[in-house]
Amino acid sequence: MDERLKPYEEKMQKSYDYLEGDLATIRAGRANPHVLDKLRVDYYGTPTPIQQVGNVTVPEPRIIQIAPWEKTLIKAIEKAIMTSDIGINPTNDGAVIRLVFPELTEERRRDLVKDVKKRGEEGKVAIRNTRRDGNDALKKLAKAEVSEDEIKELEEKLQKMTDKFIKNIDKLVEEKSKEILTV
Repeated sequence: MDERLKPYEEKMQKSYDYLEGDLATIRAGRANPHVLDKLRVDYYGTPTPIQQVGNVTVPEPRIIQIAPWEKTLIKAIEKAIMTSDIGINPTNDGAVIRLVFPELTEERRRDLVKDVKKRGEEGKVAIRNTRRDGNDALKKLAKAEVSEDEIKELEEKLQKMTDKFIKNIDKLVEEKSKEILTV
């Protein structure tokens, strides 16, 4: 890999990783602990991820159970879940909090697939923008006494890299869509 293309590959990888994490938070009718990844609980004045203040388990396919290490955190965890965009009301028995995920309707599944595809497109746009930035930088290199053949070769490598990431995004979106549509 040419060192001049390294920053663009890293940027594309970051865009891909972000999309992958983003898609993991979309629930597909099954309980997935990743839906809690973005939630923070006020823990002694510090916003802390839920996974760091309690034990998060999936005892059944549609239930997430959170057992806080300190019983005083139950109210704070409930509040964080209720103010989030998860759309599920927590229940607690004084010791653990349970999130029961309802079955998704066919219409809701289709909406989620549309959302996944939209996020995939946004990911592809980010990859293409990185390619454009790379091509602009390569054009500036052309003025700095680098041969046209070398510039062409770098542009081709950048395009191949772009194609690879776009193909990976398509695969990711397809897998997530299949997961959502599987009843």
